Amino acid sequence: MKQRPRIYYSDTQKAIMWDRWRRGESLHDIAQLFDRGHSSIQGILSESGGIRPPRRTRSSLSLSLSQREEISRGVAAGRSMRAIAASMGRAPSTVSREIRRNGGCRGYRASVADQAAWDQARRPKRCKLLQNRELARIVAQKLKALWSPEQIAGWLKSTYPDDENYQVSHETIYRSLYIQARGALKKELLQHLRRYRAMRRSRNYTQKTADRGRISNTISISERPPSVEDRAVPGHWEGDLIFGSNNSQIATLVERQTRYVMIAKVNSKDTETVINALVKHSRQLPRELYASLTWDRGKEMADHRRFTLATDIKVYFCDPQNPWQRGTNENTNGLLRQYFPKGTDVSVHSQAKLNAVARQLNERPRKTLNFETPAQRFSQCVASIG
Repeated sequence: MKQRPRIYYSDTQKAIMWDRWRRGESLHDIAQLFDRGHSSIQGILSESGGIRPPRRTRSSLSLSLSQREEISRGVAAGRSMRAIAASMGRAPSTVSREIRRNGGCRGYRASVADQAAWDQARRPKRCKLLQNRELARIVAQKLKALWSPEQIAGWLKSTYPDDENYQVSHETIYRSLYIQARGALKKELLQHLRRYRAMRRSRNYTQKTADRGRISNTISISERPPSVEDRAVPGHWEGDLIFGSNNSQIATLVERQTRYVMIAKVNSKDTETVINALVKHSRQLPRELYASLTWDRGKEMADHRRFTLATDIKVYFCDPQNPWQRGTNENTNGLLRQYFPKGTDVSVHSQAKLNAVARQLNERPRKTLNFETPAQRFSQCVASIG
């Protein structure tokens, strides 16, 4: 089979790749535009870790291509460097250095000199984490504790409010992880991120939209009181199942106002087992702090009326194929995947282990809570009803 010739993508084609990558398209879909395999596109995007490089611009002090062509014509005509410089409004030393480092009077070519200058200008700015190694050590330590870059950045800002040397943006942390040429953070730290990937992907890349089943006698989320929707009062929860290998699952619950998390061990996904586990878990909380539960339309909640009768807790359901309507729980499940990766058997974890994971997650600062922790906020709620 004859091998196709290697393709060299133009800047315009690369811009199309980056635009589509940002919109969340897959490597396969992007590659189809150029009649190539996905590895051809991956090679371009992976050079910068899936993060679009900033657009390159020339300094206003640099020689332009047209000026270099003027130098080339002057050299060919035998004009002096002073005369060439005067016609361009440049210093003679600038023209002299330009000719000397690009082949001299005999070998100077404007296009070659311009490309060489463009290539030599690729000197990335030293990032803050490389300049401040103690800051890099703190960031690495927090990443190992499974904090997100955004949590780290927020915590640093609140801990060192008057010292900018110990503040860094979450975007700088991401770039230092995915762009290894920076040399600031080790690539091994990527495995501690919420989602471990070799390249950074657009947040639009995938979304869970499957409708897991149909159940009857449901109360729509549209009937949920406004005080629940705007998180004005505590005690309203969102829930779901996280699935693992070997037909294993655990139930996750998160309180909407405080983002406080609870995890329940569930031995089976049939509705009787799930409802029994939820009823048992609900009795661990004060009645005032468990007024409603919002779930998607998974069949595990088919017996939701029994749950309401046993606990006096109303259950609201998302619209079909709209799990994002309980986005707090969706986000929390993403965080929990750091502890329970896809493809692992979650049934091996005891309830004590699940409680320990929930406690660790509840002690991580959250941006939406002004970088307080869910545990702090939930404790305040408990104290207010005491």
